[in-house]
Amino acid sequence: MDAFELPSLFQLFLGSVLFYTIYYIYWELTTGATRRAIIKEHGCKPIKSDPHYQYFPNNIFGYRSLIENLPAVKQHKFLELISSRHHRNGQATMHQKVLSTDMIQTIEPENLKTMLALNFKDWSLGRRRIDAFLPLLGHGIFTTDGAAWQHSREMLRPNFVRSQVGDLATFEIHVAQLIKAIPHDGSTVDLQDLFFQLTMDSATEFLFGESTDCLSQGGTSESSAMFAESWNRGQETIAEIARSGKLGEWLVKPQFKKDVNFVHDFVDHFVRKGLEHRKDLLDLDKAGAVKEEEGDRYIFLNELVKQTANPLQIRSELLNILLAGRDTTASLLSNMWFIMARRPDIWEKMRAEVATLGGERPTLQQIKDMKYLRWVINECLRLYPVVPGNSRTAVVDTVLPVGGGEDGKSPLFVPKGQIVQWSLFMMHRRKDLYGEDAEEFKPERWEKIRPGWEYLPFNGGPRICIGQQFALTEASYTTIRLMQEFKEIESRDSRPWSEWYTLTCAIEQGTIVGLTPA
Repeated sequence: MDAFELPSLFQLFLGSVLFYTIYYIYWELTTGATRRAIIKEHGCKPIKSDPHYQYFPNNIFGYRSLIENLPAVKQHKFLELISSRHHRNGQATMHQKVLSTDMIQTIEPENLKTMLALNFKDWSLGRRRIDAFLPLLGHGIFTTDGAAWQHSREMLRPNFVRSQVGDLATFEIHVAQLIKAIPHDGSTVDLQDLFFQLTMDSATEFLFGESTDCLSQGGTSESSAMFAESWNRGQETIAEIARSGKLGEWLVKPQFKKDVNFVHDFVDHFVRKGLEHRKDLLDLDKAGAVKEEEGDRYIFLNELVKQTANPLQIRSELLNILLAGRDTTASLLSNMWFIMARRPDIWEKMRAEVATLGGERPTLQQIKDMKYLRWVINECLRLYPVVPGNSRTAVVDTVLPVGGGEDGKSPLFVPKGQIVQWSLFMMHRRKDLYGEDAEEFKPERWEKIRPGWEYLPFNGGPRICIGQQFALTEASYTTIRLMQEFKEIESRDSRPWSEWYTLTCAIEQGTIVGLTPA
């Protein structure tokens, strides 16, 4: 290196130092000053750090969190790992770094109330989550923010307040197929597998107007079977991507693209059929023929094509609702029957309540009047929430009401871009919220408790699940009809509950039982 080059490198170094010095001073006088004012105004205190996850020297680049997360997911113990971190830290709100991604984790009801409702506009789903979901689900109600999300919700919500959500006659067709698929000789069966087939059949009929018929004794079509398989694998992949931070994009396997393409092609077939009838549907509406003829089925797709002719938007909304309507209900049913097979006391109380129907199929009102059934469902959703964790990203500098200071009780400043995660699985088991028996399955607790933001199985605030009643009705009706058909249940699996965690959470080993016909 000659003498001419040395001054140039030195000048470059000095220039860089000068630039960053000026930028730092500017930042301190603008953003820094604004943030200090917010912290002072609200009395914010810094979040307590867990020594186990301090950046240096224990957790450089967040590697420790990552090497704990990956095997825990593989071993179906990720929820257990999250719980152990809260227990070890002794705090309901804590800070963590995963592969250079900063995260705050909280199980404080007041923080969730603030993010999901009071300061709703301060928070978004975050690019990390949206980018993970988009390849499979597209731009729909669960993958958009702001105006796009508002448009989706306004378009979809009317379809869930109609009486068609409680179309028990159509659902009975699929429940009847479920009953036929269950061995009547007491032999062992995995009910979870059948529940996922049931809800795929009912959801596709509700959404597309044509069922996949996975439960049909004649056997489902090859394309329907491949659709279900591709849908399941696709969810597993995007869940891995979402949980793996910046490493996620490297985890995508070639099969994922094939699964996404198959799912999209399968749904696009129905979208094209719906759009072919768009003019006729609009003409009927203009003519005032909005009341459906007796016996006509309600088809979600038909309502969508009346509101938009954009095939990509229609496909995306259908897939978003399929995720909510199919997987959550199947997971809830699987957990309910997993518990009942191991709790004869609960089984007998449920059967006694169902017996009041005299063998008749229940009406919507009768379902709503079944108090003990509702308690069992509530307790399932408490201990085994079908969406056990979630997150938001701050879109502005904002404040959470608790989480700061040594005791975690002071307000906490949250800078723009900060990710905040929460675990319903952990929060729903807090003994200070539900009592010393919080980890016991006890339906009777719902006779007295009226929880608020400490119980969020269907989310809360403006983004509360619009299909909540749809899912509860399906789960209730299925449970009642099965209990009318079978008088005894026996667990055929001694293993404890273990998570199968994709975008929703079911049981890793399934619901393995034997049933005796009534």
